[in-house]
Amino acid sequence: MYDIPLIRPYMTEAIKAEVLKVLDSGHLTEGPVTHELEHRITEYVGSGYGLAVTSCTTGLEIALRALGAGPGDEVIVPDYTYPATADVVAIVGAVPVIVDIEPGTLLMSRAAVEQALTPATKVVMPVSIFGNPLDYAWLNELKAKHGFSIIEDAACSLGAEWKGRRVGSFADISVFSMHPRKFITTGEGGLITTDRADLANWMNTYKRFGISDQGAERGGVNFARIGTNYKLSNVLAAIGLGQMRHIDMLLEERRALAACYLELIADDAAISPPVVTPEGLHSWQTFYVFVKNRDRVMRALREEGIEAQIGTYSLHMHPAFQDGRSRLCGDMRESKRAYEETLALPMYHGMTRPEQQRVISALKGAIRDA
Repeated sequence: MYDIPLIRPYMTEAIKAEVLKVLDSGHLTEGPVTHELEHRITEYVGSGYGLAVTSCTTGLEIALRALGAGPGDEVIVPDYTYPATADVVAIVGAVPVIVDIEPGTLLMSRAAVEQALTPATKVVMPVSIFGNPLDYAWLNELKAKHGFSIIEDAACSLGAEWKGRRVGSFADISVFSMHPRKFITTGEGGLITTDRADLANWMNTYKRFGISDQGAERGGVNFARIGTNYKLSNVLAAIGLGQMRHIDMLLEERRALAACYLELIADDAAISPPVVTPEGLHSWQTFYVFVKNRDRVMRALREEGIEAQIGTYSLHMHPAFQDGRSRLCGDMRESKRAYEETLALPMYHGMTRPEQQRVISALKGAIRDA
């Protein structure tokens, strides 16, 4: 256990009571609480439709299937991301086309995407990494020119905004994570948003064994297509729904914590701060910095009771993406640098300024000694 953990789930007695209410009801699988969470996410991000699923990973898989991505298609993904982003592309039978990122923002590089586009490009799947929103000006420009669809891996980006609109209202389909490391969590789970009724209906049917609400026959059930079970239970949805009632307060606090960190590192040239997308509002799901000798610095922080972590992974460095089933475009120079230098620092509800000062003091000491 760490004195200062990376994150602490926001859990009040009122949220616990909502979970107990579900347990007492006997209706534990997907039901009214899940549907209320789905309504809450559409209302919050400003999308037409929302679906709750078992994880962000299964949500991305459903999104690809809804758009018809499969054998013979290519899907462009950034190299600097959790492997799930590219895994789901291979799972549906398409080819992951892996490209480099921009320095600073760590977002998918426009130049790299343009170089990777082919007539087989079905989907571009950018990641709004760590809660930093995407720049949709160039994404939509390329989409109009080349005709691909956009699925945003918005795992970390609930509450982020670009040009005054919330993430989840831009892409053909956006998918959020409700993993315990996220500041809004259902334990395990994901939320999908879209403005397209046809995609929403397809995904809702697919995640419930292919059951359609239309054309029901004997027993009130109509299996319209082959499907699977990616439903989110009422039990887990109750946690997320309870937390969503406090999202504005939680986001305000995270942004204040980020501002404090930025103030504390401003005088140290050995610590490079994050770069926010122009006209973007970061959700600060993860507060990260760039440091040399990252692994030694991280170990030193952990030895002092401070839980620090790498940012995420550089896919091209792993065997899963070196076996010829993925197409690697470019030298991934920026992705490799991000993997080697990015350090995630603790941030959670109730974190105090003295705790942040302790983190940064330890960080500066670890950098001096590395």
